[in-house]
Amino acid sequence: MFALVIGAVRARAAQVLTILVLATLASAVAVAGPWFAWASAGRAAAADLAAAGAAERVVSAVLDVNTQGEPAAALDVLGGRVRGALPVPLSEPAAGLSVLLSVEQGPIRVAYREGFCEHVRLDGPCPSAPGEAAISEETARRLGVGPGASLQMRSSLVSGTVTVKVVARYGRLDPDGTYWTDETYRGTTGFDRVFVPVGTFRAQPLWGANLTYDAVLPDDVLRNDRNLFAELTAADGRLGVDQVRLATGARGLLETIDRDRSTVLRGVLTSAVQLIVLTWFAIGLAGRYTSGARRSDAALLKLRGVSRSGTLRLAWGQHLVPLALGVLLGAPAGFLLARVLSGTAPEGGDRTAALIWSGVAAGAVLLGGLAVLAVVEAVLLGKPVATLLRPAGSGGSPWWPALADVLLLAIAAAALVQAGSGGAVVGVDAAAPALAALAVGLLAARLLGRVAARTGRVALRAGRLRLGLSAVQLSRSAGVERVFALLVVGVALFLAAAGGQWAERQARAARSTADLGAVRVLTVSETNRTALIDAVRRADPSGREAMAAVLSRDGVQRILEVDTTRLAAVAAWRPEYGPVTTLPTATAAAILPDLPAVTGDRLTVRFRRDGPEEVALTLSLRHEATGTPVTVSFGVLGAGEGTATAPVAGCTGAPGCRIVNWTMTSPPDEQGRTGPPPEGAAVSIRELTQDRPEPTVLDRATLGDITRWRPGTAGAALDVATTGGALRLVTDRNGSGLPHLGAELWVAGTRGPLPVVLAGVEPEAWRYTDALLETYGEPVPVQVTGTVRALPVVGRSGVLVDLDVTRRLAATIDPGGEFQVWLAPGARPGLAGALVAAGLTVGTDTTATGRQDRLGGQGPAAVVRFALLAGVAAVLLAAATVATAITAERRSLGEQLRALRRQGLPARVATAAGYAGPAALIVAGVLTGMVATLVSVALTGSAVPPFTDGWRVLATPSPLPLGVLAPSALGCLALLGLVGWLALRSMIRELHR
Repeated sequence: MFALVIGAVRARAAQVLTILVLATLASAVAVAGPWFAWASAGRAAAADLAAAGAAERVVSAVLDVNTQGEPAAALDVLGGRVRGALPVPLSEPAAGLSVLLSVEQGPIRVAYREGFCEHVRLDGPCPSAPGEAAISEETARRLGVGPGASLQMRSSLVSGTVTVKVVARYGRLDPDGTYWTDETYRGTTGFDRVFVPVGTFRAQPLWGANLTYDAVLPDDVLRNDRNLFAELTAADGRLGVDQVRLATGARGLLETIDRDRSTVLRGVLTSAVQLIVLTWFAIGLAGRYTSGARRSDAALLKLRGVSRSGTLRLAWGQHLVPLALGVLLGAPAGFLLARVLSGTAPEGGDRTAALIWSGVAAGAVLLGGLAVLAVVEAVLLGKPVATLLRPAGSGGSPWWPALADVLLLAIAAAALVQAGSGGAVVGVDAAAPALAALAVGLLAARLLGRVAARTGRVALRAGRLRLGLSAVQLSRSAGVERVFALLVVGVALFLAAAGGQWAERQARAARSTADLGAVRVLTVSETNRTALIDAVRRADPSGREAMAAVLSRDGVQRILEVDTTRLAAVAAWRPEYGPVTTLPTATAAAILPDLPAVTGDRLTVRFRRDGPEEVALTLSLRHEATGTPVTVSFGVLGAGEGTATAPVAGCTGAPGCRIVNWTMTSPPDEQGRTGPPPEGAAVSIRELTQDRPEPTVLDRATLGDITRWRPGTAGAALDVATTGGALRLVTDRNGSGLPHLGAELWVAGTRGPLPVVLAGVEPEAWRYTDALLETYGEPVPVQVTGTVRALPVVGRSGVLVDLDVTRRLAATIDPGGEFQVWLAPGARPGLAGALVAAGLTVGTDTTATGRQDRLGGQGPAAVVRFALLAGVAAVLLAAATVATAITAERRSLGEQLRALRRQGLPARVATAAGYAGPAALIVAGVLTGMVATLVSVALTGSAVPPFTDGWRVLATPSPLPLGVLAPSALGCLALLGLVGWLALRSMIRELHR
């Protein structure tokens, strides 16, 4: 039997080569699938980890406890409990404790953190002895203290004060690193933390402390521990018995990694299964087309009395050799192909899983191919000897191909229904695009056969030999409808994959700039809005390379604050954001000119106070370069006309200080505390001067302009009037219920409400009350000057405002936020250094290109890449099948055309007829493939998988643009045309001879 098989293989070299090519191609892609899938899943996890924020990698334990003067022991106990409760290894642990105290300017937190001096830049010694402290440069400016000065802080829980000596000022070295993720020590609002040694907490006012233990979850744990979140939840329950709260931001990261993994494995599996099924179909067609050469062998074996099973084993053995050899050749090629596509290899348990599933995929190609060919051979061997000895056997049942078509159409319909239900991918809906293309191909194939037959008859009767002979040849070719359907599916898979690859790249590029807002973004720490704007404008005086931006939040709504004078030149603006000039134009029209700056070291106010009740008057300033708040207290105003003079500290340096607000309070008590002014107190401010060559700061015209001023809403109510060139303030009842708040009058930054651009629907609260932004300490009325579908950074829900206006709204404490500098595409290389020289501390440096590459490592991009590989393989399978069909029909067609030549048919007509049939099949197949692609995308949706995190701020680009669809279709046409020409070349040469 073995010798007979080898002899049959040698005698049937053409058919063996056909099966060998199909098996090699299919097994290479099938084996590459699992290796690519698990390698891409690992790469996607690495990309997710790289894109994750530092807070998503940290687990924190918090405990409020009375240390009884033993802070170090309390920290050791907490660390031991956390390490004992957590079943996973941790890295970079950092314990710490803090207590909230207060200074005259507001609340302040004193803290100790392990490893503090290794994560900061100090201009003095590291605090080591109890009572020594390091404060930030911003806090030093605002409190007016520096190295060598003493800082006194009061406790609000127990009576007593804590006095520390400032030995150094600090700046964070890694502000965006894991060490500073804990808000207890980072702080985004108010004063920065005052860091002291642990021994300082032995003082009794610091016994009631907040203890923390922070540690980083290692990357290998986040990537490989599938039950990590459940383990952390269980640990939280165990620690809760001891009143320890466990918190982590890793849940979202773990879910993203799992979604990416599922996306890759499911997407690659779908493409691989589609290709394997297509391979079985191609192998079955190849077996059918090459069965003519085995008909006489089967008839001879039957005449010699060989049993049907023996004959089947012999025929099956002929196919086993090329199939097995194809799998042996394709498997190593698949490993190399997967490594080239993914750029990496699976690790650990993923390597074992990839090896197992690669074996399954190779076995599916081999065993499935054998099964299909066994069916073909069984059908062939079931025919009578007389039928087998005829050159062209018929005897086929006409109903089973129709039944198969109906079954495939039913499966395709079920897949489309399931895909349109919007549920999870659990069944045949994963292959809905391919099945939709198959349905179009089957229907078009039936139509093609009937149109070709009718066209042939009509053309021959009319004497149009070229068209008639070509159409008749196409209609009478055995199995042409199956070849046509396979051709349509192969072309459709490739076109959809090529369009999906293009659309996925466009989607990543669009998201990268939408997430960042510009092509390059620097994060900045330890600054405020005023200092940020000043530094950016000094580093880029042209206004075309850099722009200051702040991302903040007002409740659930995100706010993007930008320097609108530079928005058009720097931002990566998109049509979805509306006209780029909307906010700059509205802001320019609404903003008021600056009041004169305070540059002296002494201010004098001329006033008139009416009524018997005494009031105190305070003026709040901010330095225009550093943003440092300055408070000028004029003390208690006397009755009637008078003047009051007060010293000013920190405004003599250029460009001076701007006026923020006036505050009226009751006179301070014995402890220096003030409250709301008495009801009915009235003060008229007539003039404000300074000790400078140009002394006037506020004159009659400015004080008498009501548009320059707006009363506050957080404290006591205030009636404002501008009469006779004076600013008259009259207090009402303190309706706020807060006994410590005075009556405030703010400098108005704009004429009327603050202009904003709104993305999405307006907040729920705005529908029932005035539109307000409350994140700046004082509620600010806003006016929506434009509503758009989306905005950079904030997405489909948020607000865009002018940064220069919002920084004027901040009073003594900057509201914080995420400070950024956006850079334009043509920004000079040294601009980042210029920003540092201007006083900014630059953290991360993110580019849109880098972000796009990082997204390219996630699951959806990997699925699209493999789908393109499978699409190319599908076109090659279709080309090989077309070549097989043409080769099988070539002998019969050549004999017919040569007979017609002998009867006088011109050579050019015979040549055209020889080419026209296959050409019509190829052209019709490619065109129908284009139609099938459009239909499948229209019915099943975009060929581009959504982003792993569900990001849908911008619409997904169309996967079928003409600029991609047309060149891809032409490429398919060129490949198939070349295959057809090569298959027909020998027959055409004979016709010419």
